[in-house]
Amino acid sequence: MFFTSSGPDGASPVLLLHGGGVAGWMWGSLRERLESDYTVLVPDLPGHGKSAAEPYVSHPHALSAITTLLTTAVPDRPVTVIGFSLGAQLAIQLASSRPDLVSQAIVVSAQAKAMPFANVTLAALGVSAPLARQRWFAELQARELFIPPHLMEDYISTSSDITKTTLLAAVGANIRFELPAAWSKFHGRALVMVGERERRLMRDSANIIHAALPSSALSVVPGCGHGIPLQRPDWFDDRVIGWLDAI
Repeated sequence: MFFTSSGPDGASPVLLLHGGGVAGWMWGSLRERLESDYTVLVPDLPGHGKSAAEPYVSHPHALSAITTLLTTAVPDRPVTVIGFSLGAQLAIQLASSRPDLVSQAIVVSAQAKAMPFANVTLAALGVSAPLARQRWFAELQARELFIPPHLMEDYISTSSDITKTTLLAAVGANIRFELPAAWSKFHGRALVMVGERERRLMRDSANIIHAALPSSALSVVPGCGHGIPLQRPDWFDDRVIGWLDAI
């Protein structure tokens, strides 16, 4: 699995996990803000970006690759994990299954209960999958994620490289995801974020994640849809850094 590492050697590590359909490039502004004080690890998850040749198989498979990354790149140094959408689900799973590797977690726009009629959704997605390689379709999808103009070419390139196998596996894992019971036992700090204008399923999910871990903080971001780090990057970066500094 491809990843980049930046920042001072030996500094507190931060792991940034992107959402489905994008790649590590989505974290550019936050990485630049963090890397003066933190070791910042930014992977391209399987099937995405520079890891496109390795298909997305499942959340457990991706979690195994992430675990290997952490134990190799920052051994014996628990990370702050920040995840968006699919990456936020992986952040929850990592904190739940390997709390020894995670000191803090920021969970942004994670679906935490299974979507009804998942098989119907995936069947329709399979039929429309070839459209992802069409620029006009990718540009339509980019609007849903609030991809800014300067990242549009990155998004279109990433979208065109995602295979049907990866698309169905990643989306299937995403829409069938349910909050692991072990999340309630996580002892690190946690911040749960969701956009005020996201679908009700996403807002309900944020409440479920927060309720399962009452020590967490819940932030409903005014005016935002599903794409907070890209829709309001300056605000998001300030919020993350302020939260990290408030230890």
